[in-house]
Amino acid sequence: MSARAPLHLVACSDAMDLAEAVGRELGIPVSPSRDVWFACGEAKHVIERNVRGGDVYVFQRPIVPGNPRSVYDRLMMLLHAVDAARLADADRVTVILPYLPGSRQDKRKGHVREGVSTGLFARMMQAAGVSMVITVAPHDEAIMGCFDPSRTVLECIDLTRAFARFLQDHQLVPDVVASTDVGGLEAARGYAQVLGAGLAALSKERDYRQTSVVTQTTVIGDVAGRSVLVIDDIIDTAGSMVSAVEALWDRGATDIVIGGVHTLMSGPAWSRMRALAMQARERGVRFRMVGTTGVAHPEAPEWYHSFPIEPLLADVVRSVNARGSVRALEER
Repeated sequence: MSARAPLHLVACSDAMDLAEAVGRELGIPVSPSRDVWFACGEAKHVIERNVRGGDVYVFQRPIVPGNPRSVYDRLMMLLHAVDAARLADADRVTVILPYLPGSRQDKRKGHVREGVSTGLFARMMQAAGVSMVITVAPHDEAIMGCFDPSRTVLECIDLTRAFARFLQDHQLVPDVVASTDVGGLEAARGYAQVLGAGLAALSKERDYRQTSVVTQTTVIGDVAGRSVLVIDDIIDTAGSMVSAVEALWDRGATDIVIGGVHTLMSGPAWSRMRALAMQARERGVRFRMVGTTGVAHPEAPEWYHSFPIEPLLADVVRSVNARGSVRALEER
């Protein structure tokens, strides 16, 4: 099929390396542009190349560990970049957000005076003139209902086959795949089927009076003497993951591989993971962790493996620009 329009890549500064890697896969450079931050905290984005009539893809990383700017700073900069492209008369503007902010906040959970962040962010992007949002493995695909497809299409990329292939290529295939909670069991089942592994689940009890606090984890399934891949879509402070790994060890599991699509690694997360790595050495078992390059960790320890999503994103951009199928890419 013919291209929608000439293809242009634009990057907010925190996603420049991601956009450049995608550009190398596509064989095109990233268009010159820059974030501008004023002393008072206001901002703008300046595109320094003609994109009139173009099919523009704007990259942003909402989570950048160690960077003082917040998720909301980066979200606003993304909107500034979209606005700049629209005012430059781009034909279409697609946003590429490997991690979609607010994807865990898709319902009120019984609190009547609580906002729904996913819906708010969707309305903001629609108002800014975003034609499509491309994201990777959102926490709940029900968030698609927050977007009006007549204004903004949400394209959610499933990573199961690509992530599983990376595990196979790096000799990280386990005997058993486990989810950190019952809610993640279907995702774990998908990995187990692709990898030809067994399946286990963990049921966790939370203290909802506190944020990210797990009080108890129960293992459902046989893991004794077996290597286990513990898969989760988001690893934030890693409290759930620590409870899961310790519960698996208590049930006799041996080598542990932690797999996270979005390894946000906030607050105490790295210290918790290092403590697990030390426990593994003391137990005489192996401990490894895998995360995607959607969130970059350039100073990660040697037991951390980065799964590059840039080739898949490049294929998605190429396919969307040519009005092709994204689902076919996921199933390769």
